[in-house]
Amino acid sequence: MAKRIDISGLSAFYGNHKAIEDISMTVEPRSVTAFIGPSGCGKSTFLRTLNRMHEVTPGGRVEGKVLLDDENLYASNVDPVTVRRTVGMVFQRPNPFPTMSIFDNVAAGLRLNGSYRKSELNDVVEKSLRGANLWNEVKDRLNKPGSGLSGGQQQRLCIARAIAVEPQVLLMDEPCSALDPISTLAIEDLIGELKERFTIVIVTHNMQQAARVSDRTAFFNLAAVGKPGRLIEIDETERIFSNPSVQATEDYISGRFG
Repeated sequence: MAKRIDISGLSAFYGNHKAIEDISMTVEPRSVTAFIGPSGCGKSTFLRTLNRMHEVTPGGRVEGKVLLDDENLYASNVDPVTVRRTVGMVFQRPNPFPTMSIFDNVAAGLRLNGSYRKSELNDVVEKSLRGANLWNEVKDRLNKPGSGLSGGQQQRLCIARAIAVEPQVLLMDEPCSALDPISTLAIEDLIGELKERFTIVIVTHNMQQAARVSDRTAFFNLAAVGKPGRLIEIDETERIFSNPSVQATEDYISGRFG
């Protein structure tokens, strides 16, 4: 079941360097929220705080709260591995496990998380590949290496791998930046379908993509070079792109900087 995310007063650090500062927002369930803003303003860092990937980086730490429904993901009794199973992530470049077959790529998380009979694995792998709109393209070569697929297919394979463990939230860090236009369209169409089941947050440098796929858009920016990134504005996507409340948002969207 898709879940709501409530973030309050969140700052993230790399050692003594504060990368983002005092971010508060709500991400609604079964919706797509896009993060936009110039390079270096902390969008991807913020995304990684939502499933505790940020703290994997040496010196990475977070202050503030991230609530998944009513559960504080940073509470002392919460297992980060469990968080990352509940809040899945798809990265900028497709990263299928190169030595694994298509089938084993999708099944990897399931095998890690518990014991499944082969028939159960078969069912979940097929369901996940169908959910990623990939089944018909790969059903006759499930034992072939995932690395042999095209870039767009590899990214959909990674999405299938992420949704196989039934997360409540799916994070996507520029999932189309390395893809051709046709593959990008396929991923965008898929995002529209997946939001019926998951809460989705996507980082994108492509403002047209944000306008196409998201329900709400958050604009991030730096106050000055060397300063931490901040959330400038979040609103319904249509409003952000037609009548933003903050001048800096309008300047960015209209191409005056960034």
